[in-house]
Amino acid sequence: MSAETSIPPPRIDQAELPDAVTSLLTDSPIGFALLGPDDTFGTINKRMADLLGRTPAQCLGRAPTTLLEEAEEPGHAAAYRDSLTSARENGQAVRDRHHTRDDQVWDLTWFPVTEPRSGDRHVALIAARDHDGAVAEREEQRLRALLEAGNQIVWTAGPGGEFREDCPRWRAITGQEPEAFLGHGWLDALHPDDRCRVERAWGDAVLDVTPFDAMFRLRTRSGGYDHFRARAHPIMEGAETAEWVGTLVDITTEREALELRQRLNQQLSEAAMRTARLQKATSDLAEALTADEVVHAMADIGRSGVGAHHTSVVLLDRDRSRLRVMAAGQSHDLPRRAFSLNHPDVAALAVAGGRAVLADGPAGLRELLEGAPEADELVGSTPERAWAALPMMVGGRPIGALRFAFSAPREVGEEERVFLEALAGQCALAIGRAMLYEREHGTAEELQRSLLPEELPEVEGVNLTAFYRSGSQHVQVGGDWYDAFPLPDGRVAGVLGDVMGKGIPAAAGMSRIRNALRALAFSMPEPADVLTGLDRMFAATEGMDQVTTLVYFVLDPVTGQLDLSNAGHLPPLLVGNAGPSLLETDPDTPLGVSSERGHHKFFVQPGNTVALYSDGLVENRKRSVDAGLDELVHVASEAPPEVVGDPQQMLEYLVERMLEGYEQDDDVTLLAVQLPVIDSAPER
Repeated sequence: MSAETSIPPPRIDQAELPDAVTSLLTDSPIGFALLGPDDTFGTINKRMADLLGRTPAQCLGRAPTTLLEEAEEPGHAAAYRDSLTSARENGQAVRDRHHTRDDQVWDLTWFPVTEPRSGDRHVALIAARDHDGAVAEREEQRLRALLEAGNQIVWTAGPGGEFREDCPRWRAITGQEPEAFLGHGWLDALHPDDRCRVERAWGDAVLDVTPFDAMFRLRTRSGGYDHFRARAHPIMEGAETAEWVGTLVDITTEREALELRQRLNQQLSEAAMRTARLQKATSDLAEALTADEVVHAMADIGRSGVGAHHTSVVLLDRDRSRLRVMAAGQSHDLPRRAFSLNHPDVAALAVAGGRAVLADGPAGLRELLEGAPEADELVGSTPERAWAALPMMVGGRPIGALRFAFSAPREVGEEERVFLEALAGQCALAIGRAMLYEREHGTAEELQRSLLPEELPEVEGVNLTAFYRSGSQHVQVGGDWYDAFPLPDGRVAGVLGDVMGKGIPAAAGMSRIRNALRALAFSMPEPADVLTGLDRMFAATEGMDQVTTLVYFVLDPVTGQLDLSNAGHLPPLLVGNAGPSLLETDPDTPLGVSSERGHHKFFVQPGNTVALYSDGLVENRKRSVDAGLDELVHVASEAPPEVVGDPQQMLEYLVERMLEGYEQDDDVTLLAVQLPVIDSAPER
């Protein structure tokens, strides 16, 4: 802060001053005065006037040098004159001392100030009494009290780092006697694992004359250890160290809180890892259609996600009395490939009891199986040394158990048990799906529909409808899909896409893209943004040979505004009373092909329907895409008015007319959205 300061005008009636300033001028133990440009007193309090042997009234308008000369103190007068001149000419604070006749010593400080309105230069004078060290001692006592109130122990050490003064509070914690504490004996109270480190850090700080800061464990009277933090700074006299002054703070609570946070973070990290593994397992199991494929997938999940040495799926037979073990690519076989439900085995217990069964070692297995010889048989014939069996439930009934075995004793904690139960649930769903697949040859269409929405949402002001017809001749899954869902802002989103090809890769790719699109739409619903996000996801997870096209729109039911982006898909069909047309846009690339996504805006009138469709509607072995699009517009133009007004009838009409005379060799999928005509209420 500059010594040159702006203050109010000096000649102010004391009654106009704020209470704090009035107190400074009257009751304060500090002397204060303000000298004008003519070096005479404009303001002075009683304490300063007493120092000059006068009353404040006798000082106002007179120079301090004149008053001192009249008091026959020429030495003081000369000193005041020099200090006043120096403060004015140099613009810096000047310090001096005033010795009174009764041997009191006052510290004087002269500093220039500027009157803000006139710009006149004044000089302020402050006098504070020197109490021969009493003030400094009191300040030190206050500082110590504050530090101790803040749970800080104050300590001192000599210039060479040796403790020369007793520290009762240190000894109260450690129980050390003074002779054991002084010198370097305080180090004996540190934890053995911390002593060398702290001793080295203290020695380096003393040698280099640098601040000391260390955390360590300190032995307490009870024999335990608490955590403390010590800090110290050197006190210098010129270039030499006079002493060291430091503090000691108990940080046990903070360390415990830190360790708790670290444990919580570790638990959260482990939970996130388990969630990621469960998602990976769900994805892997989604691609498995047969029971054997499910078992192979679970074997991989058991090794990579659980650390199991052996994973098997144990299934109930049709009469629900026996269990059949299914294991793929394992390092060993179990003693029995099939056994009854009351056989002493962890899987049988899990199925019969409908709960997780855990054994952390051979002894735990023997106790669990109540000493049955099958426990020793299993341990003697396999490398298994710990077990976990989880029931697999479908529709509230057990269909078997998921069995994990480990090659070393292992205790499964509560959180891991929950994770394993979730895996068993996913495995049960996959097995149930596989059993359905293997029982019925019509699984292709059923599975396709299971990957599509069970029903479309009901959104006020919008009619949504869809149509799907499988073109598969065999048990294969196609890649056509559609979806529609309301957005938080009141708009409705819709999408129809096609993952080229058939079978598991197409279905899995379709499922991933659909899920990703939903997630993106709720965070950034605008079509171009969603397709840009899908491009990044596609590049990271899908193969470049898996061509995927789609068209995605967002419709505002109130305004009729339709925002649309097209990733290499066929143009939507607009059907209305004014006639059908294609919502043509600039050609865009399929997903995963780097390009700037276009954003197109249309307006849908009440009564109009926008239909999205797959290429199976317009293209086949006998008809090209271009010809099919022309025929689609022509067929729509011939639709009767009652069909045009009903989106469900419109889709069925388009399918029947477009496929008439052609053999269907591909899936046909359509999604329509209509803004209905709202009849106005009759006037009364």
